Amino acid sequence: MKREEKVAFEEDMFIASEIPLIIDTYDDIFSDFDPRPYHTRALSDDFLYEARKATRDKKPEAILIKFLVPERIRNVANEILIRKRLKEHFRKHYLLLLEEHGRIKKRAISLIFIGMSMIVIASYMFTVGTNSFLLHLLRILLEPGGWFLGWTGLDQLFYTVEEHKKDLQFYEKMSRSKIMFISS
Repeated sequence: MKREEKVAFEEDMFIASEIPLIIDTYDDIFSDFDPRPYHTRALSDDFLYEARKATRDKKPEAILIKFLVPERIRNVANEILIRKRLKEHFRKHYLLLLEEHGRIKKRAISLIFIGMSMIVIASYMFTVGTNSFLLHLLRILLEPGGWFLGWTGLDQLFYTVEEHKKDLQFYEKMSRSKIMFISS
C-alpha cells in the first residue's frame, strides 16, 4: 500500500472531527523565539490559540488534526518528531492542569470548612455568658474571618474551578487527538 493510500485508509478508520490547519513551514507550529530543535521546541501561541478555537465544540475522543503542508517541504522524519513533541506537550500540560485542578478543589473545600468552623466557634462564644474582653474580641475577629474564608472557598469551588476546566478540557482533547500531515 502506498503511503498516501495508507494515510487515507487510516483517516477513514478514524471517524473524527477534522481540524485542518494550513502551514507554510513546520516552524509555523512552533515559537519564533525558540531556536531549539523540533523535539524540544516551544509551541507557538498562535498555533495554540487557533487549536483552542477549533476544538471548542469538539468531542475529546474524536479529533483529527490535519496539517496541510506544501509537498516541496514535506519531511517524514520532521513530521514524526513534531507529532511526538505535540503529543508530549499536550499530555504534560493535561496532567499538570489535572493536578492543579485537584489542588484548587481541595483548597476550596478546606477554606469552606475552616470558615464554617470559625463561624460556629464565634456563634458558640456568643452564647457563653461572660463579659471577657478577650472573648468578645476573639468572637469579633472569628465571625468576619469565617465569612471571608467561607465565601473565598465557595468562589474558588464554583468559579475558579470552572474557569480552569476550559484549559483542562482543551489539553485533554489535544492529548487524545490524532495528528496527520498531508500534502497541500
